[in-house]
Amino acid sequence: MRNRTNQKPVTRHALPDPEILRTLKSFGLTRRHFLRNLGLGAGGLLGGSLLAACGTQPQAVGGALVFANWPLYIDVEEDGTTSPTLLNFEKETNIKTEYIEEVDDNTTWFAKYRAQLANGQDIGRDLTVLTDWMAARMIKLGWTEEITEAHVPNKVNLLPALQRAAFDPGRKHSLTWQSGLTGIGYNPDLTGRELSSINDLFAEDLAGKVTFLSEMRDTAGLVMTSMGLDPVNHAFSDFEKAMERIKTAGDSGQIRAFTGNEYANDLAIGNIAACVAWSGDIIQLQLDNPALKFVVPAEGANLFSDNMLIPAKASHKRNAEALMDYVYRPDVAAQIAAWVNYISPVTGAREAMEKLNPEMASNELIFPSEQMLANTFQFKILNEEEDKAYQELFQKAIGA
Repeated sequence: MRNRTNQKPVTRHALPDPEILRTLKSFGLTRRHFLRNLGLGAGGLLGGSLLAACGTQPQAVGGALVFANWPLYIDVEEDGTTSPTLLNFEKETNIKTEYIEEVDDNTTWFAKYRAQLANGQDIGRDLTVLTDWMAARMIKLGWTEEITEAHVPNKVNLLPALQRAAFDPGRKHSLTWQSGLTGIGYNPDLTGRELSSINDLFAEDLAGKVTFLSEMRDTAGLVMTSMGLDPVNHAFSDFEKAMERIKTAGDSGQIRAFTGNEYANDLAIGNIAACVAWSGDIIQLQLDNPALKFVVPAEGANLFSDNMLIPAKASHKRNAEALMDYVYRPDVAAQIAAWVNYISPVTGAREAMEKLNPEMASNELIFPSEQMLANTFQFKILNEEEDKAYQELFQKAIGA
């Protein structure tokens, strides 16, 4: 999912009473929504789907698999301890899957295992999910295994728009887990008008009522597009111009704060009128307040992806490939998307979603049109030295 650079660790809570869950269901609320509001993750999940899945069947013959992912990024059964998707995967393949929610931050996860990976050691993780730019770094350093395509025949279901990854030509080392958009989230009751451009967030009447993300690539990319600058191909001097605009707006109080996921709560309770937001968060908030809106800015939205990678020297590479293949079945992908509410990377998932949730199947934030995807960008791929320079200037601009 998105790069949650400043996301706080998920707080664990006691599981809600089953009767409460049944009541929520009667009001059209999913357990996913309820757990998200609680901040309850699915740590230590072992699970999978009771639904019949179509597509190529896994050919692995059993064993173990350790899968490291972000919090709240897979479907969860009502008991809060199993994932239908993983449960069915285990039944079909006899692969015992240990699911760990430990990727709270790309940089922190990378730092945790960097020494082991550099020394050519198995880090005890067979599959992990990292955002584009960190996936690029892992691949460039040679710290990922190449995917054996014969073991992942469902790879052909990857959406065409995601097949052209500059950081991984031919997708030899990565497959998208989920994607999402960074754009504008707002409450029209508080803005008093429709918003359509990042420039709208700099309007005087919204002074102190907007927040931007503390994730550099999202905020910088959108501000650059609003200034007519190219976030994909640009000189550092262009980036500096965007930082000047951000710093001026922050210092003047135009921008209330630079946040991680906490902006969602501020938007929900009316502390802010508008924000730079992640699409999946706004979909979740709309369950409580349908009036809230997410828009792709006229200048374009940032398209981000989180990618499945097999760390170098992984003990169970073949089993990791079996899971990659399994989640690329359209109906399995649809089931996951129905819970996480981000863009499914799998061709055919939308048609499968029609059977699960027709309303969700028509949501362009989960199944975007080609027209919408055409108005997106991915921030410039930076090497380690460039990333350091960009991050340092960005942190100064936002007063961190």
